[in-house]
Formats: sequence, structure tokens, C-alpha cells
Amino acid sequence: MFSNNGFVISLTLLIALMASITPMPLNVDAFRPDWVLIVLVYWCLALPNKVNVITAWVMGFILDVLLGSVLGVHACAMALSIYIVVVNFQKIRNFSVWQQALIIGVLSAQYHLIVFWLQRFLSDAVFLSNYLYPVITSIVLWPWVFLLLRRVRRHFHIK
Repeated sequence: MFSNNGFVISLTLLIALMASITPMPLNVDAFRPDWVLIVLVYWCLALPNKVNVITAWVMGFILDVLLGSVLGVHACAMALSIYIVVVNFQKIRNFSVWQQALIIGVLSAQYHLIVFWLQRFLSDAVFLSNYLYPVITSIVLWPWVFLLLRRVRRHFHIK
């Protein structure tokens, strides 16, 4: 299909970035899943030699620019979260999709806490309980995103 497998991976990451900044109603926006983190975790599990911590840092930096946050906050949090996945990808691959969803929840919570700590250190951020709502939606969406991206990977023969 595509001679360049990187195009499909980049396209899925671009779609995740667009989903991260798409306007949503205020009462639903607090539950916005961590699209970029979820897609990065999938590609790190599927192709750890192509998608890694550097990719996560770049995507986090782009997310910083798109969200208008302090540069490097999301990049640092994303890179640290993906580092855990890259180091343990062989173990995580062997878990069922539902067990992986729980790992996604832990990674998402870690990601949000790192972002909060960095923002608290750099500015006057206040922790609210709804700050961790995306963890719930990320857990719920992981099986569906996993199946969709696996189908995409198999359809385009990405290796």
C-alpha cells in the first residue's frame, strides 16, 4: 500500500493531536481522553524501534504549542510516561487488553500528575479533583483504540 510506513504512523499521531485540541462543550471537556498518549503507547508497544521517547518528546512539545502551555511541560510528562512503556514493552504486550487498559490508566494519571507538578512549580496551579477525569475515559477508550490501530497496522502492513 504505502511504501513509507512512517506516513501512516504520523497520520495517526496527527489525528490524535487534532482530537486533543478539538473544541468540546465545557461539561464534557474535563473528560477529554489523552489521545496523544494513547496513540503513542500503542505505537510504542507495536513498533518500539520506530516510535520511542524522542517521538513522545516531540509530540509533547507540539502539544505544548497547541495548548499554549509552558514549553516543555507536556513534552517532559509525555517522554517520562512513554519511557516506562518503552522499557517494559515486552511485558505490557503480553497482558490482555483490559490489563493494558489499567496500565494506560496508571500512565495517564502519572502524565497528568507530572504536568500538574511542573505547572505548580512554574506557576500558581491548583489541583482539582476533575484534573484526573481523563484517566477514566482513557481507560475506557483503550480497547477500542487498540483494536482500531491494530487493524490499521495490519491493513497497511506496517512493520
